Amino acid sequence: MRAIWKGAVSFGLVSIAVKLYSATEEKDIRFHQVHRTDGGRIKYQRTCSVDGEVVSYDDIAKGYDIGGGEMVILTDEDFADLPLTTSRAIDVLEFVPAEQIDPILFAKSYYLEPEGQAAKPYVLLRDALQDADRVAIVKIAIRQREQLATLRVHEGVLVLNTMLWPDEVRTPDFGFLDEDIETRPAELAMASSLIDSMAGSFKAEEFTDNYRAALQEVIDAKVEGREIVQPEEAEEAPAAAVDLMAALKASVERAKAARGESAPAPAAAAPAPAAAAPAKKAAAKKTTAAKKAPAKKAAPAKKAVKKSA
Repeated sequence: MRAIWKGAVSFGLVSIAVKLYSATEEKDIRFHQVHRTDGGRIKYQRTCSVDGEVVSYDDIAKGYDIGGGEMVILTDEDFADLPLTTSRAIDVLEFVPAEQIDPILFAKSYYLEPEGQAAKPYVLLRDALQDADRVAIVKIAIRQREQLATLRVHEGVLVLNTMLWPDEVRTPDFGFLDEDIETRPAELAMASSLIDSMAGSFKAEEFTDNYRAALQEVIDAKVEGREIVQPEEAEEAPAAAVDLMAALKASVERAKAARGESAPAPAAAAPAPAAAAPAKKAAAKKTTAAKKAPAKKAAPAKKAVKKSA
């Protein structure tokens, strides 16, 4: 794993240097958008909706739509003055019982690893959290955004769970909540009996993604049956590199030809007719008078070869 953040857990007057790692990863099978006929990758360009020009990353800024077709453009200087902590610290605010936190608030999970000589205070905080049976409410800034989070213990490691802010959780507003719906005791008893009959202990390793496994089987079958489409050019190489290699190859062949070295390439053998011209001339002298006429017609061609040489 690669650390995505480095900082310290501020626990009273104690500072614990830590590294942050992503605790989860998606196992979904990813696809590319391709041309159905030849399998070529589909490319997209960033174009301006006003002038239609292709825009580079250097010319892209953040804009906030204020309505009415008006846009406020923000620059890096505008973000630099925001009250975002730069101390790279995980500030512990308070310790609360875990059951007081609704799971709907949880977002992502991260592992914390002690760095340097911070192993002892790290273990001290871990053991104290376990003994108190509480979680720490903290604040942390990740990727230029301050987030609320919790610190808890999982398999001997401190885990940081980022949380949504309260105003980011939507309020359920459905019509049936206002209806006076009653359940009969017999129905409730039957539902409770069904729950009891299906009761068990949750073991995450017993559950698998059947759709992903079936999709992987389809892909494997396609590969084994060779029912695949391979584009003629999987990746488009820069034109400058191709031209440079061709020019270098031609230069090497020309240098070998200038030194009189034999060149295996067919292109290097092309000037051979010029060297064979004297042999043709000698053979023409020994032929009959009827065959001398074609030899004279070929003379201008031999002169042209000499001039080009």
